[in-house]
Amino acid sequence: MTEFNKNPNGDHPTSGRAQLQLEPAQQKQLHRLQRRLLLRSGLTLGALTLLSGCNMQDGDQVDKVLWAMSRWNDRVQGWLFGGQRLAQTYAADQITHPFPFNAFYPEDNVPEIDLSSYRLDVSGRVADKQPWTLEKLRALPQQSQITRLICIEGWSAIGQWSGVPLRIFLQHIGADLHAAFVGFRCADRYYSSIDMATALHPQTTLALDFSGKTLPDPYGFPLRLRLPTKLGFKNAKHIVAISVSNTYPGGYWEDQGYNWFSGL
Repeated sequence: MTEFNKNPNGDHPTSGRAQLQLEPAQQKQLHRLQRRLLLRSGLTLGALTLLSGCNMQDGDQVDKVLWAMSRWNDRVQGWLFGGQRLAQTYAADQITHPFPFNAFYPEDNVPEIDLSSYRLDVSGRVADKQPWTLEKLRALPQQSQITRLICIEGWSAIGQWSGVPLRIFLQHIGADLHAAFVGFRCADRYYSSIDMATALHPQTTLALDFSGKTLPDPYGFPLRLRLPTKLGFKNAKHIVAISVSNTYPGGYWEDQGYNWFSGL
């Protein structure tokens, strides 16, 4: 039996309140929902009691509650996001060695990209849709940062990233800087998207180098997104296409229930 209670003065557990009687399969589902709410959406345990009025076997009803909470959480995080507030930076002697690999597949499956044919496609609300080579990207102003990547699974690591500020790239392609979303498609079938305020943040970078060298394959060669203001899964790797739009592009994990904004 799993029990969640909330007293009228706060969200601390009490006895004798609403109870959920769950079968093993339902307990598994509830555990999944807890992870969505507590880890991915950043909501309190008390918010989970909203599900006590739902039939746990009614997936549609549960999803409606979850997506409503997630959309609300996105709006709140968007309101709180500081477009110029910088994430903490670190000294070189604080860099994590070795820096961990993370992806939705084992490291042996990292995509191999032919650099000679690589082109970064651009689409959507932009004036110049010509594809970009890495040489053109490196010709743009570069910046470097030593920042912490924080994974939703509970670990973090400090690394040094260098590349083109995304703001500068968007300006060069004549992007509509008032559009709502910037989306990313990757060579490993991954995809993600961010809000325009985050795209224009001074630390948001299209990273070409890691620790002063060309970005290694496991860390996103030849181009990855570095977002020190968001959780690790928002940092798309092996980027092959960027789009600017007012239509919500979703994301690989976001479409499976992860909170979309996922700011730190």
